[in-house]
Amino acid sequence: MVAPTPAVTTEAQTAPHDGRPVLSRCIAVDPDTFAKEYWGRQPLHSNSASLPRDFDDLLTAGMVDELLAERGVRAPFIRMARDGGLLARDSYVGPQGFGAEMPDQVDSAKVLAEFGGGATIVLQGLHRLWPPVIDFVRGMVDDLGHPVQANAYITPASNRGFDPHYDVHDVFVLQTAGRKRWTIHAPVHRDPLSSQPWTDHRTAVSRRARDEPVLDVVPEPGDALYLPRGWIHSAQALGETSVHLTIGVSPVTVRDVLAAIVEEAGSIDDLRASLPLGIDVTDRDDTAAVVRTAMATVVDEWQNRAGSWAIGAADALATRHADRTRPEAVRPLATVDAADSLTAETVVRWRRGLVGEVVPAGERVELRLPDRTVGFPSFCGEALSRIVTGSAVSADQLPGLDAADGTVVLRRLLREAVVVPLHADGPSEAEQSTSMTGWQG
Repeated sequence: MVAPTPAVTTEAQTAPHDGRPVLSRCIAVDPDTFAKEYWGRQPLHSNSASLPRDFDDLLTAGMVDELLAERGVRAPFIRMARDGGLLARDSYVGPQGFGAEMPDQVDSAKVLAEFGGGATIVLQGLHRLWPPVIDFVRGMVDDLGHPVQANAYITPASNRGFDPHYDVHDVFVLQTAGRKRWTIHAPVHRDPLSSQPWTDHRTAVSRRARDEPVLDVVPEPGDALYLPRGWIHSAQALGETSVHLTIGVSPVTVRDVLAAIVEEAGSIDDLRASLPLGIDVTDRDDTAAVVRTAMATVVDEWQNRAGSWAIGAADALATRHADRTRPEAVRPLATVDAADSLTAETVVRWRRGLVGEVVPAGERVELRLPDRTVGFPSFCGEALSRIVTGSAVSADQLPGLDAADGTVVLRRLLREAVVVPLHADGPSEAEQSTSMTGWQG
């Protein structure tokens, strides 16, 4: 059994840990300890007495009903399961009358019938649907540095959702209502990749699930449970409806780094060359000799080009991260109004999660974004470098520019969806000071 985690101190409960307040809501140890002892290594159960607060702001039973009854959720953002398998989609979705004839919308009456009969409701992609979870997941991305998603599982009393299995991503389970018993077993395939699902090891998983569990816990509302990818688990609701959020984390792996390096190596002529004519790839000895030759060529090229390959691979990883995490959404109407009414005192900040780099380009300076490049006069370089750090700024605070030029720059960046305006009800000072880019110039 994994030993229970000691409660953190009262001071730790009331203050963010190590500048990572969102992650700290999910763990009852400090982030450094979590990184060294638990991340990717072993489960961690954090009870509500050890955590800073509950999760009622993220998702409650009432919020679930609102999503199902009033928010027009559509498949595949909803699934239902019973007895370890998925239900047919038409058993819980359908058209919703005049002006909403699309056949993939949630039918709350059908959901009621299936849920009342013991089916689990799965709300997928809440990081794209539900504002409190959108903000929470964005904070987790900032804290963890890896792509994050969020699903919710709503299980009727005394029912289970899925058979014992493992996930190909790490998860933080946040219990928001009811209770659920989690039975957790050690991996049969450690650190699985996305291409290595549990069904590839179905027999071994079933056999391992019959062993004594490593962890057998019943999270209460406000509890959190961390499971690294590959750890086998199943869960069953107890005497009441259980609602929990699963915050999924898709770790960037060493294999991802190698893939980026291989992609960068594609710029080398010798590494794009065809294999010998007439090669028999079914002949293990002949093919192994070709592989050894190719590996030697790669090693030689790496020794000569390590610096440029490393930079190219780093850029590729940053772009991939941006594609998988998505920057925070912008509000088009409000942004146009903010740009039109911008003054020298208007405060803006870099759009969280947006990757950008400031690069000199002759007499110009370029702000390079994943999907485009925005050019400015070279004298704007220092101001752009300040903006890209994520600090909250106004036009009269930009280095190297007067208030008039700063206003022009910020107005353009607003319309380019690079910065967002801050308002009285906007992000906290702690959020404003957080670094918000994947890579910076």
